[in-house]
Amino acid sequence: MANYDFKLPDIGEGVVEGEVVTWHVSIGDSVSEDDPIVDVMTDKATVTIPSPTDGTVLSLNGEVGDMIAVGSVLIEFDTDGSSPEISNDAEEPEVVEEEEPEVVEEEEPAGEKKPSPKIEKKAEVKAPEISKPAERSAPEIPVSSSKTVLASPAVRRRARESGIDLSSLNGSGPAGRIRHADIDAFVAGGGAIMGAQPVAYSTKRSGISEVKIVGLRRKISEQMVKSAFSIPHFSYFEEVDVTELEALRQALNANRGEDQPKLTYLPFIMLALAKIMPEHPECNGYFYDEEGVVHRHEAVNLGIATQTDRGLYVPVVKNVEAMDVWQAASDLIRVSGAARTGTASLDDLTGSTFTITSLGREGGLGATPIINHPEMAILGVHKARDVPVVRSGNIVVRRIMNLSSSFDHRVIDGANGASLIQHLKRMLEYPAMIFM
Repeated sequence: MANYDFKLPDIGEGVVEGEVVTWHVSIGDSVSEDDPIVDVMTDKATVTIPSPTDGTVLSLNGEVGDMIAVGSVLIEFDTDGSSPEISNDAEEPEVVEEEEPEVVEEEEPAGEKKPSPKIEKKAEVKAPEISKPAERSAPEIPVSSSKTVLASPAVRRRARESGIDLSSLNGSGPAGRIRHADIDAFVAGGGAIMGAQPVAYSTKRSGISEVKIVGLRRKISEQMVKSAFSIPHFSYFEEVDVTELEALRQALNANRGEDQPKLTYLPFIMLALAKIMPEHPECNGYFYDEEGVVHRHEAVNLGIATQTDRGLYVPVVKNVEAMDVWQAASDLIRVSGAARTGTASLDDLTGSTFTITSLGREGGLGATPIINHPEMAILGVHKARDVPVVRSGNIVVRRIMNLSSSFDHRVIDGANGASLIQHLKRMLEYPAMIFM
């Protein structure tokens, strides 16, 4: 047996440690070179680290949420493919039984599919209490799902050979990772775990799920605490009549070229902010409170708060003041798309001087957005809707959008924050001004 200790590599300039976010392998798994083995988060980005070799996983250094120093052993491999049976005594003694079938299964000859005896044996130990399991046949299994599934290669292969959709199971491992025991319980229960059975309205629930705050969610938590407790926010709300802007948007979309993206309201708001920001320089930049220094930026670099499957990211559209509406829309789509797919570069995620958060169709009527420290202001954009309003003594239907904004009251007075929003309101209600 040849052991190979793989150490956490240097994954970025100045990075000295990383947080384990997700393990993609378990002890006993066979992996090939370049297979993903772990997601590690630094202060700058989340990186998926591939396997440097073919082999069998002997040990994992650290659990989800642990910090690993650069140069420390991350994972140990047996690289000659002759690894003996491995138990999880050192890592998870309470689930030794579920790992044994994984090692045996790895050694089965290709094409031999005999998981049933092991499943029946396990069911005697871990099957959940379900009434009349013998009378229940496994329900038809969904063929696809958008749910993200964490499972080892051995578990995935076993599920595939048994015709089980892993996205229908609730994993009992770290971060919801699906284990062999979860498949055992699923089969022993006649597939009941995957399907929702009719439940009486009087049914009471008492379950508690413990979720460890790690990775991006931990970073967001730290940043929000820092912003909320170090910045004295004041918020300002306004409604904007975007009827004319909607007409312009529809006209431009109807006449756009094949290489031009479909326009939403955001590119117009971005251009309007870039147009007026030179008159409100106190709102565009950073306040370094420890040094007591404000940096007012000439460039308008707009952070766009973007919800992803991994949490909230703020990709940045830079130098909006130099863009037209089509360029702003294209770059907005590029950086937000990269954030959602996890392909955003460090440059895409840093350097914003003012942030926009759009709640889209879930926009509601108002909010109190938290400033992205060390920035000094943030704008919340809500859903546009048709409402009756009074104009010249008559009730007419107009398209109204609500804006919610927050400012750092240490360096921006209430009148200054209100002035920015009122100026933006005029630009959006008379959108020709954006282009003049």
